[in-house]
Amino acid sequence: MEQKVIKAIIERGEDGGFTAYSESVPGVYANGLSEEEVRREFLEMMEEQAEFMEGRTGKAPDFKGASIVFTYDLSALFAAFPFLNVSALAEWMGINPSLMRKYKAGLSTPRGKNREAIQKGLKRLSERLREVYV
Repeated sequence: MEQKVIKAIIERGEDGGFTAYSESVPGVYANGLSEEEVRREFLEMMEEQAEFMEGRTGKAPDFKGASIVFTYDLSALFAAFPFLNVSALAEWMGINPSLMRKYKAGLSTPRGKNREAIQKGLKRLSERLREVYV
């Protein structure tokens, strides 16, 4: 049987911290001051919610033991990786730098071809980084 995959979304909070939630697992939310903290809190909340539901119903929920994939809004991504130069990364991805700065600030959300270009650019960046040795 294939393991279920749950998509968790990490967003930048108005207070400067981070929030994580999953649209497929209602009631599971996490907050943290850092990206690492919110990921850890989210995983703990998933476990607690699964135990609670199993205790109430006598059976494990379908998300128990699922693999979690974290996705980021761009504001959270740049906050989690502050060493990334937004303008340089935008140019490298073929995105207008001022538009990327709006994405970073949470003033706009990438859609369509810009969203695709960012996703492809991040994949290309990760592939390039895997080839780097020091």
